[in-house]
Amino acid sequence: MLNRGESSMNLPKCILVVCAAAIFGCDKPSQPEPMAVSEGSDHATHGDSTVGLGKVHFETTCSPAVEEDFDRSIALLHSFWFSAAIESFQAVVDSDPECAMAHWGIAMSWWGNPFGGFRADTAVANGAAAAEAATTANAKSARERDYIAAVGLLYKDSSTVDQRSRTLAYEKAMKAIAAKYPDDAEARIFYALSLDQTNLPNDKSYKNLLAAADILEKEFKSQPDHPGIAHYIIHSYDVPALAPRAVDAARRYASIAPDAPHALHMPSHTFTRIGAWQESIDTNLASAAAARKDNAASEELHALDYQVYAYLQTGQDAAAKKVLMQSPAIAERIESSTAGNAAPSPAGYFAAAAIAARYALERNAWAEAAELPVRQTRFDWVDATTHFARALGAARSGDIVAATKEVDTLAALQKKLESAGNAYWSGQVAIQEKVGRAWIANAEGRTDDGLTMSREAVQMEDATEKSAISPGPLKPARELLGEMLLEHDKSVEALAEFEQAMIKEPNRFRALYGAATAAERSGDTAKAKRYFEQLLKVSARADADARVELVEARKAVGT
Repeated sequence: MLNRGESSMNLPKCILVVCAAAIFGCDKPSQPEPMAVSEGSDHATHGDSTVGLGKVHFETTCSPAVEEDFDRSIALLHSFWFSAAIESFQAVVDSDPECAMAHWGIAMSWWGNPFGGFRADTAVANGAAAAEAATTANAKSARERDYIAAVGLLYKDSSTVDQRSRTLAYEKAMKAIAAKYPDDAEARIFYALSLDQTNLPNDKSYKNLLAAADILEKEFKSQPDHPGIAHYIIHSYDVPALAPRAVDAARRYASIAPDAPHALHMPSHTFTRIGAWQESIDTNLASAAAARKDNAASEELHALDYQVYAYLQTGQDAAAKKVLMQSPAIAERIESSTAGNAAPSPAGYFAAAAIAARYALERNAWAEAAELPVRQTRFDWVDATTHFARALGAARSGDIVAATKEVDTLAALQKKLESAGNAYWSGQVAIQEKVGRAWIANAEGRTDDGLTMSREAVQMEDATEKSAISPGPLKPARELLGEMLLEHDKSVEALAEFEQAMIKEPNRFRALYGAATAAERSGDTAKAKRYFEQLLKVSARADADARVELVEARKAVGT
C-alpha cells in the first residue's frame, strides 16, 4: 500500500482541532492582523516543494521564504485535505503576516468540499472571517485582490442570499479572473472547479462538466503531476456517460498525491462508474488506511462505503461483512475525530448507514434488510437510507404493514427536506418512497400499479445523478423494475430493463444475473450464457459457493 509519508509535509501529527474542526462545527479560529504584500504573477510549473502531494506552484506577493509552504498549502487544498490546508496556510501567516493570500487560502478551505451540500453555519462564519481578513490585508497585487474578492462572494450576505446564488457569483468571478490573467494556470483550474460545483444534477447536457473538463484536459498536458487537475477531471467526468474519459486521470491521481487520503480514494469514483471493482477495492483500502492514520472517521467510512459496494458486486461477501462489523465503532468517532477533510460528518453518517443497507440488499437478504437497526442522526436524508432498506426488505418479505410504516416515514422525511429547501435530497427520498410503494403494491397483488410506480421511479432516477457522497443508489430503480418484471414472467421486458440498467451501472452483480436469467427464460440461450460468463468473470474473487447465483452461472456455462 502507498505510504502517506506524514513527515514530508512538515506538519505536526495532530491537526489543529480548534481551527480545522470548525469547518464542520467547532470554534472560530483567531485571525492575525494582515498587512500589505508586493506584486507578483503566476506561472504553470515549479519545483518539487510538495513532495507526496503533487507539483503545484501558485505565485504570490508573499515573502520568498514562505513560497514552498504556500505551495504545499495549495496542494493540500487541491486534494481537499482542508484541515491540513488551514493549518498550513495559518503557518504561512505566522511566518509572513503580510501574506494576504494565506487568508484567501484559509477562506477557500473553510468552504470545504465543493460537492458537500449545505455548509454549516460555523463554517460560513469562519470562512467569512478569513475572507474579511484577506480583504483588509491591502494586497498590492491586483490579481490577488481579484482572488480575494471572488472568495468573499461565497460568504457574502449568507443570511439573506442562498448558497447556490453565491456559488454562481463565485463562478462568474473566477471566469473573469481566468480571462483577465491568461498566464495564470491556477485561475483556470479553480474556474474549472467552480463550473463543476455549479453543475446541476438534472442537467443532462453536462454543459458545465464538459466545459470544466476541456480546461483541465489542456492543463493536464502541461502539468501532468498537478493534483488538482487530475482530481477535478475525475469530478468533471463523474457521470455514467462521461466516466470512461476519466480513466487516465483516475489511474494517475493516487500516484501524484500519495500522501493525501482523498487522492487515494477519488479514483474509485471512476472505477465505480466503469465497473472496475478490484481497482476500486484496492484504492479504497489505501484511502481508508490513510484516513484511519489521520483519525478522520468520516473520510474512512466514505472510502469503506465505496469499498463495500465493490466487494458486494464481486461476491466477496465475507470481506464486506468484515467492514460492516467494523463500521459502527468508526461511526462512534465521527464527532470526536479530525474534521475538515473531503468527507464531512454527514458523509460519514451516510456511509455507515449505507454499508449496512447495501450488505443486506445486494445479497437479497430481505428479512435482514427489514430488521436493520434505526439510528437517528441529525440528517434526514441519511436516516432515509435505513428506512428505505427496511421498506424494501419488508415489502419483498411480504410484510405489508411494516413496509407501509417505513414508506410513510420516508414520505415524512421527504416533506421535511423539501421544506428545508434541500431539493436534491428531497428528490432522492421521493424516489425511495416511490420504489417502496411500488413493491408494497406488488406484494398486495396490484401488479399493474406496482409496475407503473416502478417505471415512474425509473424516470425520476434517470432525470438526476447520484451524489458524490455515494458510489451509487442503494438499489437502482431500473434494476428493481427488471426484477419485478421477471417475477411476473415478463422476461423479454425484464431483459431490456437489465440491459439498459447496465449502461448506467456496468458490471453490477444483480443486473448481470438478472439479464442472464431473463435471457434464459426468454429462450435466448446464447445471450444468457454470455451474461453468466460475464458474471463469473466479475466475480472471479468471490467467496467459494457464497452465492447460489454463481453456482447457477457455472452450471449454465458448463464449468
